[in-house]
Amino acid sequence: MTRILTYNILVGGARRIDQIAQMVRAAHPDVVGLVEATNPRVVEELAERLGMEYRMTGSGTHLRDWQIAALSRLPITRTQVHLRPGFLSKPLLEVSVQEEGGRELTLFVAHLAASFAHSARGGDSVRRAEMSEILRIMAEKKGEPHLLMGDFNSLAPGDTFKASRLLRYLVNMDELHHAKSHESVGHPNLDFVVPLSLRFLEPLLRVIPPSGLFSALFDGAASLYVSRGTIRLLRRAGYVDSFRHIHQHAWGFTCPAKAPAGRIDYIFASPELAGRLSSCSVVTEGNTIHGDEASDHLPVLAEFGECVGGDARDSEVSRKLDGERACPLPI
Repeated sequence: MTRILTYNILVGGARRIDQIAQMVRAAHPDVVGLVEATNPRVVEELAERLGMEYRMTGSGTHLRDWQIAALSRLPITRTQVHLRPGFLSKPLLEVSVQEEGGRELTLFVAHLAASFAHSARGGDSVRRAEMSEILRIMAEKKGEPHLLMGDFNSLAPGDTFKASRLLRYLVNMDELHHAKSHESVGHPNLDFVVPLSLRFLEPLLRVIPPSGLFSALFDGAASLYVSRGTIRLLRRAGYVDSFRHIHQHAWGFTCPAKAPAGRIDYIFASPELAGRLSSCSVVTEGNTIHGDEASDHLPVLAEFGECVGGDARDSEVSRKLDGERACPLPI
């Protein structure tokens, strides 16, 4: 049984290392993919506290120097950092670990561009281009068990989006930014999401959250406006959305942690690995703390076990991306 966790820890997490450690420890993961790991000292301390090895894409030099990290209880056998200037806005981290029993599992950890205010349809075209490049990189692993996880800043086709919750959160962050700017570092605000050409509408946007009717209308309009092509690319390439594969109807919101509005953090399994998927969940608390005390994202945990007749089931999963669970839990 191998437990995989993906977690965006919010601009390095230096002031929240205790809370982050509690969230990770409560999930009992074997491997952790950390997004926004801008502070090497935090990554090193987390690894020490959790008894894990660690690897990073680089050493951040400032808060916005986005880096990726991986922590592993399992032996790390190989690491590669993929830098694609002009194709990827942030590095892609590739790590191979040796599972119990001697099998090798390769994990890719990604952080796709937000670009919500800088491109049409919420920046999905930017992220689609990034995902196309990531798929080209992962093509070398075709036929081998591997997975892709991280913060994709993208909604999946068919997923619910509570845009009015996000809007309320953004308005609150605006107020916090003006009152206590140091406490809002890394958190998005209205200007981060609303395109420059539409910012004249911000006074109107502020009156939507208090109204139930306006909120419902806004949720419907936003769901139609936001493109979902990035996740569609992954699905068409044969990768299995671990959470949606297990939970066909649950929302599974991961962000923002204080007012969950959408699911943008994922663990996608290759067809060869998906046959071993036994569970997947969003981690909302850790021991004595709530998830919003540690980061603005909630982590996602997937568990991969063993299946009898795995090869046949793996082939079935490659044909049925979102069908019944390929490796059902014992009753």
